[in-house]
Amino acid sequence: MKTARTQVKRVPKRGNYDLTTVCSILDAGLICHVGFVVEGQPFVIPTAYGRIENRLFIHGSPASRMLKSLQQGIDVCVTVTLLDGLVLARSAMHHSMNYRSVVVFGKAELVSEREEKLRALYAFTEHVMAGRWAATREPNEQELQGTTVLALPIEEASAKIRTGPPVDDAADYDLPHWAGVIPLRVQAGEPIGDPQLAKGIGVPDHVTQYLQNSVSR
Repeated sequence: MKTARTQVKRVPKRGNYDLTTVCSILDAGLICHVGFVVEGQPFVIPTAYGRIENRLFIHGSPASRMLKSLQQGIDVCVTVTLLDGLVLARSAMHHSMNYRSVVVFGKAELVSEREEKLRALYAFTEHVMAGRWAATREPNEQELQGTTVLALPIEEASAKIRTGPPVDDAADYDLPHWAGVIPLRVQAGEPIGDPQLAKGIGVPDHVTQYLQNSVSR
């Protein structure tokens, strides 16, 4: 539901509060930015993430200031932005970008139960590349103990989306300037094998499939 914190005030028609839309944008992104305040000092930290149903997971070293601070129950704001295009208008003041973004507010919770922690780590890995978990060694007990996992409920969130061509002033449409949209996308390049890769190990199917499906996330 729309709240005072999530309500889109600037161009409200671009706001979307549907959980399916919010999750689709989260699933298409790779990096989130985690905003929080410690002793009056604001921080915004980029990090990887994963999602299981209506919970967003972040992880890292137990020594991380971000993770240690969030465990104390402070407010957190997580954002994800996907850039889809440059919007070039006739007027310099009407240039814009096409984008999909999500803002999630809440308080993070420590994930301490072993199986839930493994599920979260699985979600991280599969979020980066589907099929990757089965092609790797699973975390051992030492690695599990050395990793902090936090969960943020996706309960207070909103999406904001811009699509379409530029919107110029009516008087500017007859100006002799090109206007339109330059689409942007993230595209994977050819894989580069580890120099220490054992002989005879080829590029796995899930990597090849990722390359074939390399379009804007």
